[in-house]
Amino acid sequence: MDGLEVRTPDLGPVRGRLSDWVTQLWVRLTGRRVSLSEHPWLEAPVGDVDAIGSDFFERHARQEGLSVDEQRAPRGLLSDFSRLAGPELDAALVSREIAEFYELTSRYELDVWSEWSGIFRPFGRLLSMIFSRRLRQLNVPLSALDTSRGMSSRVLYLVDSNDEVRLRAWVRELRATRRTLYAGSYGTVEVPGHAGACVKVCFPLPNGSAVVVMWPESTRDGSLVLHSEGRRFGDPGFYFVAVDGRERRFARYVRSFRERIHVFVDEAGELRTDHELSLFGLRVLKLHYRMRRVPSDTHES
Repeated sequence: MDGLEVRTPDLGPVRGRLSDWVTQLWVRLTGRRVSLSEHPWLEAPVGDVDAIGSDFFERHARQEGLSVDEQRAPRGLLSDFSRLAGPELDAALVSREIAEFYELTSRYELDVWSEWSGIFRPFGRLLSMIFSRRLRQLNVPLSALDTSRGMSSRVLYLVDSNDEVRLRAWVRELRATRRTLYAGSYGTVEVPGHAGACVKVCFPLPNGSAVVVMWPESTRDGSLVLHSEGRRFGDPGFYFVAVDGRERRFARYVRSFRERIHVFVDEAGELRTDHELSLFGLRVLKLHYRMRRVPSDTHES
């Protein structure tokens, strides 16, 4: 069953697969029409109709007239961690190891383990069969075998003709299955419903994207916590964005879906992350990461 992939009917080069089109229709019917001039924080790369995959950002760069820089060393998800300083985050309190991970991400190797809530595991398998495997995106590990050989990690910069970084992308693949765990862009953003900068992560999807805005919090023990939670449109949280055939954008704020990312240094001095996803207040999945910095002269992914 783990290797099974379900393909719904193909509705053509514009609409794509039926399952994707239904999701996009739901966003248009239940969300709101938005313009990037009024809601610039919802700007995100829009995915191809049928697949995303680990090479999405190379394709996106060609479409946007940009170049892919995977040689500059190091490459980080954030240019300057201190830009997250705000009402809930004192950058001076956060362990330097955490700030360096975000600024020097390409110098780290990662391991991952998944912990599904029992009642949601069948739902996870269904999503994988219908969407993730075909799209080559968001292939969350379903078993220990999926993560048995570790995970690859690539940080890419998309740069313009002046060599300025226009987009920072992070692509992670499970080595055992060769499936794309995540292909997303990273940065900081300010939203109307929160005072201070937030972390913004965008995952391209067919004719749209998923945009996750997380407000940062520093804790007394030096760790970092990112929360994707809010109460209404314009707050931090999870957004589905769909683009129709006339290039109109629609956005749906999904208040019931939340993420909590806790980045910390454990008792042994190792950098770790606990990433929890919940739906309607119930934990769906917890991902555990271990991040190890390697010498720059031996590894630069």
